[in-house]
Amino acid sequence: MSGIKTLVKDTAIYGASNIMVKLLNYPLGLYYTYLFCEGQYGVVSSIYAYVGVLQALLTYGMETGFFRFANKRKNPLTVYTTTLYSVGATSILFIVLLSLFINPVSVAIKMQDYRLFVWISGIIVAIDAFISIPFAYLRFMKKSKRFAVIKMTNIIVTVGLNLFFLTVCPSINKYVPGAISWFYDRFGGESFGIGWIFVANILASILNLLMLLPEMSGMKWKFDGLLLKKMLKFSFPILVTGVTGTFAHGMGQILIPYIYDIPGKAETMVGIYSANIKIAVILTMFTQAFRYAYEPFIFSNTGSDIREKNRAYCDAMKYFVIFSLLIFMGIMFFLPILRGFIRENFWSGLKIVPIVMGAEICFGIYFNLSIWYKLTDKTIWGTWFSIITFVLMAGLNVILVRRFGDTSGYVGSAWASLISYAVAMVLCWLVGQFYYPLKYPIGRIMMYAILAIGMTFAGLFITNKIHPVIGWMSKIFFLIFYVFIVLRKEKLPIPSKLK
Repeated sequence: MSGIKTLVKDTAIYGASNIMVKLLNYPLGLYYTYLFCEGQYGVVSSIYAYVGVLQALLTYGMETGFFRFANKRKNPLTVYTTTLYSVGATSILFIVLLSLFINPVSVAIKMQDYRLFVWISGIIVAIDAFISIPFAYLRFMKKSKRFAVIKMTNIIVTVGLNLFFLTVCPSINKYVPGAISWFYDRFGGESFGIGWIFVANILASILNLLMLLPEMSGMKWKFDGLLLKKMLKFSFPILVTGVTGTFAHGMGQILIPYIYDIPGKAETMVGIYSANIKIAVILTMFTQAFRYAYEPFIFSNTGSDIREKNRAYCDAMKYFVIFSLLIFMGIMFFLPILRGFIRENFWSGLKIVPIVMGAEICFGIYFNLSIWYKLTDKTIWGTWFSIITFVLMAGLNVILVRRFGDTSGYVGSAWASLISYAVAMVLCWLVGQFYYPLKYPIGRIMMYAILAIGMTFAGLFITNKIHPVIGWMSKIFFLIFYVFIVLRKEKLPIPSKLK
């Protein structure tokens, strides 16, 4: 139980920082939808979908590899500096190659009119890939507070720079002409539009790098070639997993421009799809916070009693699902309020919100289940699951995007995500029971899922078909009732007021 308490504590700290990051970043989605049309917002979303893929490519599983080998070696600093050398070298190489081949790359990803934005995004990816290792070192050293401070500082600067470039600068240029022309007019001023988003982000990434310099100084840098070879062998399947996984995560934003190669149409679809995905951000950030805490947790427990360790893994799965379902209910119940975060032009895509959240929960469960191939060093299975998910999602996107038509093709992308992650989840569980069997409380998890989904539909039905006021009262009751059932079933102390 102490392991679970540590996991909960770290998840809470990472979650608090992640919540702050998302809460500060969340209004940017609203901000962009009010400043730019659906097509322009779609361009930003498409480019950042590729950013996610490249981030996985340039880190090539070395974060997980670092945790694995740092916990096995007497001198984790050698593991750390070797990893820094490796990721730093590949990041620099990427910047050079992208600069040389920016034109064909931009044409290949259907962004030939936005070459500069693609290039700036590439620099951002290279910097972020490199600093992911110092961030992993902070997690390894259990310096979750410093991790949180740097992350929150970064997003505060990002939001501030966005406001400065997109709102303050146009006002200054209007009322005090020439005051900022030395940099503002050089980029095209207000007509640079979405370009200022990328400028703000690259400046924030550079600040992140500077803030992490203490984690890269004051130590003896060592490079161990034999160690790197072992790390690369361990991490290669995770590289394939990461690339195919992040590609699958952004599959809709990436494939829609190829499926509907009509100027304006694809960008608009991607814009609506991306804006509505952001509504499910609370569930997404919980999953991400859990992942930040979970990897150090599983690898640091390798010497624990096997029964206690396995019980902790099963409990982690159970509580992940419990909290995910609570968040799912909350978002669905308060969707009429949350939709205000995006402009009304984007509301046609609200129907994908529950589908996207279902996909996110399946992905989170899959991540929990994937523990068996990380602990047994059979990471090749992660590669196979990712390839299957990737191929399935690509095929379903091609079929379903066209099936849902010219205006709602993004709904097909949402369903493709849910189906693909559900298949990956089931496959991972089935194979895992053969190599590293864990007695997950599947019956209880299914009970919570049926309870949460049933009450969600009941609350929405009462609101829409009976009376809005009664509906809101029922929603609040259902949320409290769900928490009450969980506390009773898990034999957790129930606060007297809730009783």
